[in-house]
Amino acid sequence: MSTATDATTTTLPSEADAAASADLETVRLVNGLSCDLPASSPLAKLLKSQRTWIGPDAKQRLKILNAAKSVAIVGASPNPARSSYFVGTYLQQSSDFRLYFVNPNATEILGEPAYASLTDLPEVPDIVVVFRRGSDIPQVVDEVVAAGAKTIWVQLGIWNQDAAYYGEEQGLTVVMDRCIKVEHARFHGGLHLLGFDTGQITARKTVR
Repeated sequence: MSTATDATTTTLPSEADAAASADLETVRLVNGLSCDLPASSPLAKLLKSQRTWIGPDAKQRLKILNAAKSVAIVGASPNPARSSYFVGTYLQQSSDFRLYFVNPNATEILGEPAYASLTDLPEVPDIVVVFRRGSDIPQVVDEVVAAGAKTIWVQLGIWNQDAAYYGEEQGLTVVMDRCIKVEHARFHGGLHLLGFDTGQITARKTVR
């Protein structure tokens, strides 16, 4: 499955790549399609200024991550070039989450079985991370609700404001346009892992 955040090379992101990615704003058009625009462009600024939904703040996101024991990645890919693979690798190596990969077209991802749907998982995940197009998010919200999960975390660069409101109406905690890898690493002092540099010098061991 392709997503708005899919990488285009097989190399791990460097600091320059991360900065370049951060300069792009993925916007959802009225026809449901998404496109990438330079974040500094007038159109990107205009579209972003029209956002009214505000998700959990930093303290709330930290609380969500600290309370979670299991994470499912919807739209996970076995392709190392995909951002979902990169995020899955980080969570597998640098967190204590029980990790599940959801992709009906794959049998195995990162050495773990891939599941066709959220309802096929052996447990209800605490967080469902989503790598899907913005126009797919309402359907994923329904799938998350049907599975009994309580938090949907839509990855960085994917935005569907109507879906965010809809998810909250269904009783979900919604995080959107945020990278769970970056958030987890930032809160736990690990942004230097796998391609990100915190810019901090510390002898403190990274806490999972």
